[in-house]
Amino acid sequence: MAMRTGLQLVLVAGFTVHAAMPAFAESGSVKPTKDPNQVVCEKQEVLGSRLAVRRVCMTRAQWAEQRRAERDLVQNSQLNARQKNPCNRTGC
Repeated sequence: MAMRTGLQLVLVAGFTVHAAMPAFAESGSVKPTKDPNQVVCEKQEVLGSRLAVRRVCMTRAQWAEQRRAERDLVQNSQLNARQKNPCNRTGC
C-alpha cells in the first residue's frame, strides 16, 4: 500500500510540473533578434564529389537574400513549365 501511495504521489507531482511547463515556456519565449550583419559560415557539398566540401561565409542578410532568390527561381521555373505544357491546362 505504501508503494502504491508513493507512486501516486510521483504521478501527481509529475503532472503538476508538466502542466506548469507550458506557462513557463510561453513567458520566456521571447527570441533575441539576430544581427543581420553577423557573418555566418556554412559547409556546402561540392557538386560532383561525395567528399569535397567548401566553406561559404556571408552575412545573415546575404544568406536570406540568396535563399529568397533561390526560392523565387524555383517558383518561376515551375510556373513557366506549367504555362509551356498545354496538357497541364487542358488535361490531355
